Amino acid sequence: MDHQKLLDGRRWYALDAYLKNTFGEKVYKITLNGGMTCPNRDGHVGTGGCIFCSAKGSGDFAGSPALSISEQLAIGKAEVQKKRPVRSFIAYFQAFTNTYAPVDYLESIFMEAIRDPDVKVLSIATRPDCLGGDVLELLDRLNRIKPVWVELGLQTIHPETAAYIRRGYPLSVFDSAVRSLRSINVSVIVHTILYLPGETEEMMLSTINYLNRCDIQGIKLQLLHVLEDTDLAEEYARAPFHTPNMEEYIRMLGKCIARLRPDIVIHRLTGDGPKNLLIAPLWTGAKRTVLNRLQQYLKEEDIRQGQDYSG
Repeated sequence: MDHQKLLDGRRWYALDAYLKNTFGEKVYKITLNGGMTCPNRDGHVGTGGCIFCSAKGSGDFAGSPALSISEQLAIGKAEVQKKRPVRSFIAYFQAFTNTYAPVDYLESIFMEAIRDPDVKVLSIATRPDCLGGDVLELLDRLNRIKPVWVELGLQTIHPETAAYIRRGYPLSVFDSAVRSLRSINVSVIVHTILYLPGETEEMMLSTINYLNRCDIQGIKLQLLHVLEDTDLAEEYARAPFHTPNMEEYIRMLGKCIARLRPDIVIHRLTGDGPKNLLIAPLWTGAKRTVLNRLQQYLKEEDIRQGQDYSG
């Protein structure tokens, strides 16, 4: 596979290209809320959660936990189908830690999602320290029905930054979780955050280098957002730390893409926090502008390097 031009002309292996290549059509994600919390909030690991995490546990766009999974899926499908004719979906359990519950409960909600004939993939966001043997056995069984993706919130490989953001587990736990998931053939997607306070460009790129050596299938590159009502927002108000402008972030994305293994699917390049909560960087609210500028930047880089970017 050509690292410079992958399937649709882009220099990265984009999720939509992967989905079209795998399923032969557009597949849209529906974000779900299984009504769980997080061990970093209920006292098992910590009480404040990660320093950047919103009150909804990064599930600001997820469905309502007051509704059943089937109801959330029906609402999500209807919203997408208002805009375009779509037949295939990813059931994405996003809010909080989605393996942090009794396994019987997990089985009931995951099976409810996976039985939907329009659902092609079950995607589960969780922590590496919440994958016990009973959970892995369940994931193994589910993965034999339909593809299962597990999204792990790593953010950084650097212990000093991990302590600052109150991640609550060492890198060795992440490594063990990846090995366990891959042993049952579950695809692993890793969340990383760029421009965490105190991290240099070299530190960010060393996280990418580390992940290149791991048996992972996908990555989310997320710019740090400062959101209202988070501990990070309080830190930012007391002593504002550096947040990049759009051009700086795009240059950093270009370096990450150039380093990243070409078979790793990029599920996210920036992210867009709720605009009513976003404190900084405010330019991230224009997500389409950012992605268009990234495409332009990469083409400009190819021209400077004398590479052909034509289709």
